[in-house]
Amino acid sequence: MAENSSHMMKTTKRGRPFLKDTLDLYATLIVSLQLSPHKQFFKTFPNSFSTDEAAANLASLKFSQSNRGPDPREPSRVVTTTTTTTFSMTREMAKAMSQHFMDARLIENATDPSSNLFKERGVYVLTPKGLHVLERFISKNGINSDHLQDVFQTQPICIKLLHLERRSSDDEIIVTQSVITALFRRFVGRQPNYPPQTNTPLDAFQRYNERAKGVSLTDVTDRAQPLAGKGQQAHKYCFAAVTALEWLCDFTSVVGREEAAEMAAQFVRFGLITLVSDKRKNNDSAIIFTVRGSAPGGNSPVSQHGEFRCTAKAIYKVTDEGRRVAHWDGARVAHDSPNASSANLSTARSSVDEPDHGKKPTDAKIHRRISIAEKLNYEAHKGSKESNTDRLKFILDDPALRSLFREFLKSNFCEENLSFWLEVEDFKRKFNITSSAIAVAPTNTKPAKGTPGQAAMEKHHESLINTAFLIYNKYLAPSSQCELNIDHGLRNELSKYLEEVVMNMSGKVFQGQMDLEQANVFNATQLQTMIKLYERIQTHVFRLMATDSVPKFIKTPKFLAVRNWAEDFDSNDDNLRMLPTNPPGLSEETGGAYITISQQASEREHRAIPQP
Repeated sequence: MAENSSHMMKTTKRGRPFLKDTLDLYATLIVSLQLSPHKQFFKTFPNSFSTDEAAANLASLKFSQSNRGPDPREPSRVVTTTTTTTFSMTREMAKAMSQHFMDARLIENATDPSSNLFKERGVYVLTPKGLHVLERFISKNGINSDHLQDVFQTQPICIKLLHLERRSSDDEIIVTQSVITALFRRFVGRQPNYPPQTNTPLDAFQRYNERAKGVSLTDVTDRAQPLAGKGQQAHKYCFAAVTALEWLCDFTSVVGREEAAEMAAQFVRFGLITLVSDKRKNNDSAIIFTVRGSAPGGNSPVSQHGEFRCTAKAIYKVTDEGRRVAHWDGARVAHDSPNASSANLSTARSSVDEPDHGKKPTDAKIHRRISIAEKLNYEAHKGSKESNTDRLKFILDDPALRSLFREFLKSNFCEENLSFWLEVEDFKRKFNITSSAIAVAPTNTKPAKGTPGQAAMEKHHESLINTAFLIYNKYLAPSSQCELNIDHGLRNELSKYLEEVVMNMSGKVFQGQMDLEQANVFNATQLQTMIKLYERIQTHVFRLMATDSVPKFIKTPKFLAVRNWAEDFDSNDDNLRMLPTNPPGLSEETGGAYITISQQASEREHRAIPQP
């Protein structure tokens, strides 16, 4: 089946496209580009692109996505539905769209990162936030990203990105006290983030990791003003207004400084920060954002309105209420907001869509998200077998713990169990959905019979076949390189199925190893049958790891050390409150917040931690 569609992107009252469209178009553009070194001002910038390249690709960009599922008329067969979306725009529109990417802090000027303008003759690179968004898009849509691996491996990636939910009608952030609390806790960090005092210059990764801890703070002392009757006054936990806007744009889903200023004004309204000084000259222009809302009255720190000054000289500080909400003093208050009783705690979503291990979607019940360390220490009333199964699920879901578990299995000569389980998960994900993004040069000639999207899907099907039999030849074929220790009957059932398919399709005898010629006879329905057999082997391998490997792994010194790190890595996410998007019985949308985690960045973070 093939379906072609195109649509006009919806825009907000401010004239920008809706956030989802912005992110999807950005990621589609980057996938279609060949990031390469570019020279400007006698300096070379790797993994970059030019204004001309972005404009040329946006002029005619095709995104094709294939989904595989059962044929409605014959459920035993698998059909592939391919949808192609075309983006088309003029050069000026392409530049305007690229400006939105810059405003959202997805890309930046390579020669001048402080510049906020997308220029006619510029060279641009991806930001850590842009890489996080790109990684999630690639994983979700099953895109081949081999040509982007260098940029993922050589540049900082935003480990955690806080997403603020928006109204579907106008794409405005849904502001509630629980959302502002969640945002503020991420903004100020688990502890006050004063820059480290060191004579050694920090590299790009270190600088970014320091910023990721929270907005950079400093102490400010106001000079005495005898004529005004004011003595010298010291202020702790201060930050520049511009620094706050940059942090919010870099580590959350806010789009542009205007939206960041509105969130900062909400901090003021909720009594979390307050203005210390604004020493701009009288003739300097000042942009002041004001927000309004209801106030509970009484002794509540929440006001009816709050304003935030977006000037170069404006200095704000965290208030006593802000410190209390941030839990800087170690006091973890269970219910510190009027909304807390009806608020959910958000779960962190991995940037790579992890398997759900058969879990049902959670409903709108109140629950608390426990930390990784709590999960791994969990001793259920069910018994040790079930708790080790739960532990293994948590290990597989967390990139850092999964990496450490692999090291442990390798030292015990059974790494193939985890490798097989993960490769089959990846194979299943790629089988169900796959996408491609290419720029198509305009032409006056008659189009070819097959569309670029269809050609990409055919190539991807060949890749899936190769992957299926690479897994077989590596783990399941007799005397294979990493042969799994699985049930004899299950192995025979798989071999018998392959013998039947190869004999029926090619007339040749299956010899135990699958060659490329034999593999190419498989269609999507037969591949799905292989996946079902692989899943049964996965279940066997999972049970083996849970009962044999996990009990030994959790007693190792390395695990105990990383478990403590994992608790710290959770930061204060266990306090991140979130309301379900559509609570039962309510038609009005209710705001929430959630975090996505970059798998590549968190694994890199784990490798950087010194092991005992």
